[in-house]
Amino acid sequence: MTLKILIIRRDNIGDLVCTTPLFSALRKAHPDAWIGVLTNSYNAPVLAGNPDVDAVFAYRKAKHRTTGESRLGIWMATAALLWRLRRLRLDLVLCASPGAQRFARLLGARRVVKNDRRGVGHEVEITFQFITALGLRLVPGPLTVVAPPDERLRAQGLMANLGAGPVIGLHISARKVLQRWPKERFVALAQELHRHHGARLMLFWSPGSETNPLHPGDDEKAAWIVERTRDLPLLPFPTQRLIELMGGLAACDFVICSDGGAMHIAAGLGKPIVCFFGNSDAARWHPWGVPYELLQTDSRDVNDITVDAALAAFKRLQARL
Repeated sequence: MTLKILIIRRDNIGDLVCTTPLFSALRKAHPDAWIGVLTNSYNAPVLAGNPDVDAVFAYRKAKHRTTGESRLGIWMATAALLWRLRRLRLDLVLCASPGAQRFARLLGARRVVKNDRRGVGHEVEITFQFITALGLRLVPGPLTVVAPPDERLRAQGLMANLGAGPVIGLHISARKVLQRWPKERFVALAQELHRHHGARLMLFWSPGSETNPLHPGDDEKAAWIVERTRDLPLLPFPTQRLIELMGGLAACDFVICSDGGAMHIAAGLGKPIVCFFGNSDAARWHPWGVPYELLQTDSRDVNDITVDAALAAFKRLQARL
């Protein structure tokens, strides 16, 4: 009889990406098992093409509902999804995020294991505690993100129009205020990267207006940067869908960004990274499994990271490769 395992990871993009070494370890330990993941609809695309996962089940959070949709309708759809999962007669459910036990109790699995998240270390290592709890002796490998080939090829084709030179992705958005590097410095950094390294640049940002109360984005910040870098080989790369961001980052040779979901996606794609950390825990959230240079000041405010510091970090990173 096939072993049926479900992992529940229902929080942010970075958290889900940092769980992929767990999926790989479970696949290695149980190559014939059925492995499913329950996550939310916003994050689910990062698991597209993941070789260690047989099925992805995505529920929608009420805050992600569209105009005209009711909270009741969202909750009813989630209840129907949980009923489908219950009918699978799961052998094992791993609760990898806070609040996962609420869902697990409704699934009727033979065994439910929660992660007590004790100790310190990287998020990958904290999540990987499941492996010890299951009596397995394995160590966490790299993150796994698979960019859709058509999205990667589209991005590569657009960059080919900008000539030759290394492709550096600049992701300008961050959820936390103290993680947001100023737009003026992104302009200055782009100019210096092109002047000294012949770089071609891809500009990424969270889509939407900064005035949107539900899903604020950085359209205005991106437009400001684009206007002031018209003399550079810089490609604005809007990403309304997560798979577009995955494809765009896959086309980069390096990525420069603040701590956040895009950083972990880039790490999952194997990209060398220069990352800005504000008030995040660098020991827990630094890029996993790839070469990186991490910049964080004593003030824990990215506004105190200079352009010169970012350039020096990029040079150190490039020299290591």
